[in-house]
Amino acid sequence: MSNTSTPFRPFETQFDEAEALKTLQGTVAGADDGEMFLERRRSEALVFDDSRVKNASYNASEGFGLRAVHGETTGYAHSTQMTQSALKRAADTARLAVGVGGGTLAEAPQPTNQRLYTDIDPISDAEFSVKLDTLKEIDAYARALDKRVVQVSATIAASLQEVEILRPEGTRVRDVRPMARLNISVIVEQDGRRESGGVGGGGRHGLLQLIAPESWKPKVSEAMRVALVNLDAEPAPAGQFDVVLGPGWPGILLHEAIGHGLEGDFNRKKTSAFAGLMGQRIAAKGVTVLDDGTIPDRRGSISFDDEGTQSGKNTLIDDGILVGYMQDRQNARLMGVAPTGNGRRESYAHAPMPRMTNTYMLGGETDPNDIVADLKDGIYAVGFGGGQVDITNGKFVFSCTEAYRVQNGIVGAPVKGATLIGDGATALKHIRGIGNDMALDPGMGNCGKAGQWVPVGVGQPTLMIGGLTVGGSKI
Repeated sequence: MSNTSTPFRPFETQFDEAEALKTLQGTVAGADDGEMFLERRRSEALVFDDSRVKNASYNASEGFGLRAVHGETTGYAHSTQMTQSALKRAADTARLAVGVGGGTLAEAPQPTNQRLYTDIDPISDAEFSVKLDTLKEIDAYARALDKRVVQVSATIAASLQEVEILRPEGTRVRDVRPMARLNISVIVEQDGRRESGGVGGGGRHGLLQLIAPESWKPKVSEAMRVALVNLDAEPAPAGQFDVVLGPGWPGILLHEAIGHGLEGDFNRKKTSAFAGLMGQRIAAKGVTVLDDGTIPDRRGSISFDDEGTQSGKNTLIDDGILVGYMQDRQNARLMGVAPTGNGRRESYAHAPMPRMTNTYMLGGETDPNDIVADLKDGIYAVGFGGGQVDITNGKFVFSCTEAYRVQNGIVGAPVKGATLIGDGATALKHIRGIGNDMALDPGMGNCGKAGQWVPVGVGQPTLMIGGLTVGGSKI
C-alpha cells in the first residue's frame, strides 16, 4: 500500500510562511543561529505475548520548536498549537537567550536533494488484520519448533515522522522519515530452568518486507537458537581475559564506549576522555571508525539532520588516529570547524545536539576464524544486551546475551551472566585482531543522551580486545 495520509504541509494549512519567517528573523536578530522546526509524527505498536494481544497502541502528535542560539546559550520554546499566536509567544521565550545581541548569523546549510529512503507510510503499508495474523503465526510457528517453548513475545512497530525546517535566510527543507521494526523473543524451559533468546530488526522502509514469512521465520529460528544455547550455558568466569567480539550488533559496545566521547559538545566542554587529543593516536593501528548517516534505509540514517545540514559520511578515527568529532551547528561554530550533519533531536519538543547516526568500525584483512583460533584463554561474545558508560572517563559495563568460553583457540561451552568491563580509551589501544567480516546491526538501536532518544545504527567486524575485565559468577 502507498502512503494514503494527507501530507504534512504546515505552511499551506497552519502558518503563513511570510509571517512565520518574519517572526523567526525577529527571534534570531543579533543571535548566531536558530531555526523553526515543525514535526508531525504517527506511530503504531502491536505486542503479542502469551498467545494474546498484550498491547495495541496508536499515537499521533504535531508541533513546532523555535530556537535562538547566542554563543553557548540556547533559547528554545515549543508548542503543540500550530498557530501564529503560539509562534509569537515562543519567540518571546526563545529571544531571551539572545540578550543584547551582538552575534552574526552563521552561514546557512547548503541545500540538498539527498533522499536516502522512501516516503512510504509503514503504518498503512499493511492492514491491521494482516499485522495481527502475522503475530499469531509467529507465536504458533515458534511453539511448533520446540516443545520446550513456554512463552513467545512478538512486537510489530511502525512510525512516520514528517519534518519541515524553516531557516532565517528563508530556506525551507522537508523530510519524510519512515521506520519499521519487528522484535521476537522466546523463552524455553527444561528441567525447571528457563532461558530466553531474542532478535529484532528493521529500518527506514515499509513494513511488508518485515512481516513476510521469509523474513520473520529465520528470526524466530535465530531467537530459538539463542535460547537453546543458553539452556546449556555454564556460569561465566570472573577475571581479566582477552575477548573476541562478533561482527554486527556487538558494535553497540563501540557506540557506547567511544561514540559518545567523540561527540562535539563533550569535547568542547572538555568532559570527554578524548578531549584535546585531535591528531593523536587513540587506537591501535588498523582501527578506522566512521559515523555515516548516508546509508540507504538504515535505522540511523537521515537525509539531512534536524538543523537542515546534509548528513555525511564522517571519519572519526583513521588508522588509529583521532581525526574528527561529530558536530551540530552550535558546537562546530564554537570549535571553529564545519558541521558534520549530526545535529539531532528526539522531537519538536527538544533542541538539537550532536548525536551519532550509524557508527561503525571498518573491517581488516584477517579471517575471523583465525582471530578466534588465536584466543588462548578468554571469551567469545556474539550477543549483547544493555550497557552503561561514563562519558568523562569512557568506563563501560555491558552484559552478554550469547557468549562462549574459549581455551587454546577452541570454542567451548556457552557461558551465562558474563559482563564486560573496561574503558573505551584503553580498549581501543588493546585491539589486536580485526576481521574481514564487517557487518551492520539488523536495525534495532536506540541511543539516549540528556533525556532524548533517537534511532541509531552500529557495526563492526570480528575484533579481539586484550585484557578486558569479565564479571561472572564462576571464580
